[in-house]
Amino acid sequence: MRTKGSHIIWKVLVEQGVDTVFGYPGGAILPAYDALLDHPIRHVLVRHEQGATHMADGYARASGKVGVALATSGPGATNLVTGIATAMMDSIPMVCITGQVPEALIGSDAFQETDVTGITLTITKHNFLVTKAADIAPALRKAFEIATSGRPGPVLVDITKNAQQEDAEYTEPSQTPGPRAAARAAGTATSIARAAELIATSKAPVILAGHGILKSGAMDEVLQLAERAQIPVAMTLLGIGSVPAHHPLNLGMMGMHGEHWVNEAIQQADLLIALGMRFDDRVTGKLASYAPLARKIHIDIDPSELNKNVRANVAIAGDLRAVLENLLPLVGPATRDPWLARIGELAGGPTVRDIDDLPDDGRLCAAHVIHDIWKATNGRAIIVTDVGQHQMWAAQYYKVAEPGTFITSGGLGTMGFGVPAAIGVKLARPDREVWAIVGDGGFQMTQAELQTIVQENVKVNIAIINNGYLGMVRQWQQFFHDRRYSATPMSSPDYVKLADAHGLPGVRVTRRSDMTDALRHARASAGSVVMDFRVDQEDTVYPMVSPGAALHDMIKRPGAVSLAETGADR
Repeated sequence: MRTKGSHIIWKVLVEQGVDTVFGYPGGAILPAYDALLDHPIRHVLVRHEQGATHMADGYARASGKVGVALATSGPGATNLVTGIATAMMDSIPMVCITGQVPEALIGSDAFQETDVTGITLTITKHNFLVTKAADIAPALRKAFEIATSGRPGPVLVDITKNAQQEDAEYTEPSQTPGPRAAARAAGTATSIARAAELIATSKAPVILAGHGILKSGAMDEVLQLAERAQIPVAMTLLGIGSVPAHHPLNLGMMGMHGEHWVNEAIQQADLLIALGMRFDDRVTGKLASYAPLARKIHIDIDPSELNKNVRANVAIAGDLRAVLENLLPLVGPATRDPWLARIGELAGGPTVRDIDDLPDDGRLCAAHVIHDIWKATNGRAIIVTDVGQHQMWAAQYYKVAEPGTFITSGGLGTMGFGVPAAIGVKLARPDREVWAIVGDGGFQMTQAELQTIVQENVKVNIAIINNGYLGMVRQWQQFFHDRRYSATPMSSPDYVKLADAHGLPGVRVTRRSDMTDALRHARASAGSVVMDFRVDQEDTVYPMVSPGAALHDMIKRPGAVSLAETGADR
């Protein structure tokens, strides 16, 4: 059947199971927008194209499907870049479709012409420039295949305006696409046997749980390994939720703002079992001093991550779940009471963060807000954070009970991610309670998406942790730049009035005693509520590994000094 290229776009999206897309129209993509009216796909009109990519990102993380974003050429396409890079760093399947000037004008500096395939070359798994209608369907089908195979990631398809306007033959696929059934690489028998041997002979092992556990759906297998061999589990930021927070073997988060006992356990371990994580700098600290006593097993779907930052004794490239299915039969039951007792000594008590050590003088601390949201929701909400201090407090104080319910920008650390990503999450999971926990800095970057919330009638509660600073940058200035607060004090609009201007209720909270009523009101509201939590300006995230310091070299509390500040040799 012959049809216009603009209609082929939507036919392929429908055949790929797409029901929702996020975008912003413009001249070069207008034929596709005209054709959209004839196809059963929901379009969410964003207020900035960056919001489209973050919404598609959140939608993908919450649904397990491919997120789809649309934009026109030129500034529309370039506005997608930050969100594409965010998805690339966090391995999120996304297809971005951009309009391009007609093929005859490419290279002429035409109005709103940019080389978006060149711009996105290093932040996509692959990209396509499509100049003929006949090539639209093959390119889009391949884009979905690439986005979801192996290590997931974003793919961009740039389609010229003439390709959208031309007629071409469209043929239905021979079978309806479903989940990709590519062969699941499961490691070699030799490498798996060697890994089992290292586990059996270890006296002080730690599992390092990364995002790959959630991506592969290997939560049960990881828990079986931990429980059978009595191995404690440390989480990366994106690995949070792979083991329930209150499980006795869950140590908490590792890394720059991880729990001190977790980092110290890693430094004292004789074996690290790294599952679906990439040993980035925020996790390892100074590489020369990282886990000096430990042998390493590293399992990841991406071979390029193996032996990249940390040399592994056993490196296995493969689907994590498939590898663990082969490994588990070789791992026998074990008891490691002395090692678990040692970790208890390092922690000095329970290995679950609480608020007992916070001041109880009426001031509102960010940790109070996070803790009280956790308590009100019984840990069952989907939490979407922005990036900054509040992100770390959320990781520390919101005790995640289910996998896939803590969503954040990890690798790129993109401020402005929180609110639009939460919109995408809620549209993917309308049955779940969704909270966007954001800072006053990040919120102001994408606050225009409040009107998207209104137009789409989305219920997302927004908790603004408002300290009047770019808090994480201020914290670095406090510790490492003699409290010289250059360009970090930050004014804000009246968020209650801002919410009202968008047609949303707003609440301001300044005292801990008002938290219960404020949260009850927000949760009972039929629509979204914007909550302005005025927290202590000097509130600081502890512990903190100083930049360039060893993982165990932490600032643990107010007044504590790390080796990085003394200049001591590490």
